[in-house]
Amino acid sequence: MGIFATRVRHDAVGPETAAELSEELRPALPPRFEAVGEALASGPDPVDACGVLGRDLALDGFSLEEVLDGLRTSCRLVRGTEPGFEAVRAIAVAWSESTLGYLHQLSCEDPLTGLASIAHVRTRLSELYRVRPPGSTGSHPHVLVVVDFAPAGSDRGAGGRADVLTHALRASRLGQTARTVFSGTETIGSLGSGRIVVIAERDDRLGRRTALLRRMLSTRDGHPRVRVWVEGLPGTDRTAAALLDELVRL
Repeated sequence: MGIFATRVRHDAVGPETAAELSEELRPALPPRFEAVGEALASGPDPVDACGVLGRDLALDGFSLEEVLDGLRTSCRLVRGTEPGFEAVRAIAVAWSESTLGYLHQLSCEDPLTGLASIAHVRTRLSELYRVRPPGSTGSHPHVLVVVDFAPAGSDRGAGGRADVLTHALRASRLGQTARTVFSGTETIGSLGSGRIVVIAERDDRLGRRTALLRRMLSTRDGHPRVRVWVEGLPGTDRTAAALLDELVRL
């Protein structure tokens, strides 16, 4: 049945006869939907409560699907009906506006780690290829210094919110260590998959700096599975994008 359906079960309690939210029903509501449940029980119009909740759930990282499912469950429990159009509209609009406002505030940094986002790393690589003289041959003057800190054989996409936060904190610490070695204008980004990357110049200091970073990470991070290596950049921007995608996935 669609989310906008308004058919009422024969044993449903209509909005005009809705009672107060009982103490037995309250714990059965989806988490965070108590205020919506009270609005559904006390009157015909839960729009205001839906607007407030939609905004708050968006800020806390809930998907629109989770929000609508919660509203639907609440309506079925309290009234025995599907949510009405106005309630759905209110919660969806509030969620969308809150999400859009958050996106407008995002910078080029990953909000969890403080490192450059994957999109910014990709943009920076494109800039480096645009300023390279046409027809240039030989090695690209920049490289990617990659730090891999995911356990061998791990599923990089797995884990709950606690795992995500643990990963982000560790990536942030490793990024700070990398910045002490590459302390100039180098871009240091999070690849979001148990890896960080430094866009560095291919100069006579590269080998020493990479070796120093490897030693510092093995000492400070205390994790034997941290690996550091250098990836040369390919000849074109398109193949560089493919390389970056591969580093993100693997």
